[in-house]
Amino acid sequence: MADVTKEKFTYRDAVAEGIAREMRRDPSVVCLGEDIGAAEGVFKTTVGLFKEFGPARVWDTPISEQAIVGAAMGAAMTGMRPIAEIMFSDFLACCWDYLANEIPKARYMTGGQVTVPLVVRTANGGGLGFGAQHSQAVENWAFAIPGLKIVAPSTPSDVVGLMAAAIRSDDPVVFFEHKALLAGSGTRPPEGHLIELGQASVVREGTDVTVVALASTVSLSLKAADQLAGEGISVEVIDLRCLIPLDMRTVLSSIERTSRLVVVEENPYQGGWGGTVVSVVADEGFELLDAPIKRVAGANVPLPFADSLEAEVIPTVGKVTEAIRRLSAY
Repeated sequence: MADVTKEKFTYRDAVAEGIAREMRRDPSVVCLGEDIGAAEGVFKTTVGLFKEFGPARVWDTPISEQAIVGAAMGAAMTGMRPIAEIMFSDFLACCWDYLANEIPKARYMTGGQVTVPLVVRTANGGGLGFGAQHSQAVENWAFAIPGLKIVAPSTPSDVVGLMAAAIRSDDPVVFFEHKALLAGSGTRPPEGHLIELGQASVVREGTDVTVVALASTVSLSLKAADQLAGEGISVEVIDLRCLIPLDMRTVLSSIERTSRLVVVEENPYQGGWGGTVVSVVADEGFELLDAPIKRVAGANVPLPFADSLEAEVIPTVGKVTEAIRRLSAY
């Protein structure tokens, strides 16, 4: 028998695998979204689900984000655990009333009598030349709404482990799947793999500078750290994994060792999640710092279609490397 742990296991494979594992475990889990059934998703992140679970649990929907998320809310309130797919995260704007005003507030407004245990999955982020309306990283939109949990994995293994935790959560979770990571591969995790929400990971240890990253910026930061190691700069890289719950304990513990911080995010600099991380460090860890904090973030402009222009707007390895190099010399 072939060792499945050694087979190529991509990020997109991990999305389908993570969902399938939970659907096998819990019959109340259902999926709904555009073209997720027989077509197996426009990004091929639902491959095999329709064949295994059928139309009773994998629902193709009309092209209506309001209908998808509204139906998911109703299903969650009546005992199911729906996983709703919004094809591009940019389109969360089309169902924002449900996501901002209804879903995250139901548990509070009913005094805990009604929970809304649902996951809204969505393809997020740029780097592929999809243009201004299909390339945005919008974690910061959800980050501004109390009552939502926010997940953004960077590896296939984390996709599976965090998907399990998100589906089992009794609170609503927005699960961001970065488009630029879909073809990347990694280790297939064992059955039962579960990662607690709000548990960051130190993916590279270092002594000179702490870099905090999320989703696609994790790999950028690791590449920058590899380059700078040749210059004698030791970089510690933290993958937040989640924005809510936000694991600042791991961040502060790292800064206690390095005394320097760079935050790398794809959100626009204005209003990005990195501003909150920096604020908490300033409030709770200012005396740990030996240098100013640096942020590498997206520019405050609509994302260009041309690859060369898009690279000027979003974080790159070069931008991260330069920020770390300057900070280490401070």
